[in-house]
Amino acid sequence: MMTYGQTPFLIASAPNGARKTKADMPNIPITPAEIAATARQCQQAGAAMMHLHVRDDDQKHSLDVGRYREMLTEVRASVGDAMLLQVTTEAVGIYSADDQMNLIRELVPEAVSIAIREIAPDDGDIDQLTSFFAFMREAKIAPQFILYAPGDVKRFNRLVESGVLPGEKFPVLFVLGRYSQGQVSDPADLLPFIGTSSYISQWMLCAFGAFENACMLTAAGLGGHARVGFENNHLLVDGSPAEHNADLIVQARDGGRLMGRQTATGAQAKQLMQPLW
Repeated sequence: MMTYGQTPFLIASAPNGARKTKADMPNIPITPAEIAATARQCQQAGAAMMHLHVRDDDQKHSLDVGRYREMLTEVRASVGDAMLLQVTTEAVGIYSADDQMNLIRELVPEAVSIAIREIAPDDGDIDQLTSFFAFMREAKIAPQFILYAPGDVKRFNRLVESGVLPGEKFPVLFVLGRYSQGQVSDPADLLPFIGTSSYISQWMLCAFGAFENACMLTAAGLGGHARVGFENNHLLVDGSPAEHNADLIVQARDGGRLMGRQTATGAQAKQLMQPLW
């Protein structure tokens, strides 16, 4: 098992998210061609993974399989094989757990981010969920489970302990400050997550607002990984707006190096994000 300093620092780019449009940020990438160009810039800056959202013709969040296939084809042509491409099942108050499962069953991506509270609601069908996770394991789809709060960690732990989520350890994403006032993250927001699960193989952070990069350095210093981009923040550490998503990648990369962490390659990213099924 790799120790601190040996584990490479995985930086993922989250270039657009589900909500912001060109009206909010003229430089936010939306179309497959724009995302493909962004992916290439971010790869050159040090990102080894792309977290991908697709939009409909009105720039609204979508889980359309055809749109995802088009996006994945364009991005893969831009970055080659040396980058992990992760799709999302984010509900955004529109999609049900069934919709999310159907997307993954039909698309069969190499990697996917899934919010525990969305895929396994309190009133969810446990048998259906068990079957879905078994399908993911059989299809060798790499999940990253999104945890917004310690309560989500407890739910994640129960799913593993009960065997509904079959395996030993899984990659997760801690979301810092999603429900804080003004949705501004602070590095201290990580503290309630530390030591709350023995079923985590690798953990990554995403954060909102001007202290995004401070949160990423905290992750680097504690052995975690970073997801940065216009989905959550568009400001540089000096408070000025970033021109490209790649500008935020550079900050995280340089900060990780100051923490003694070498930046992960695409091949290393694919290894780090594999669960222990």
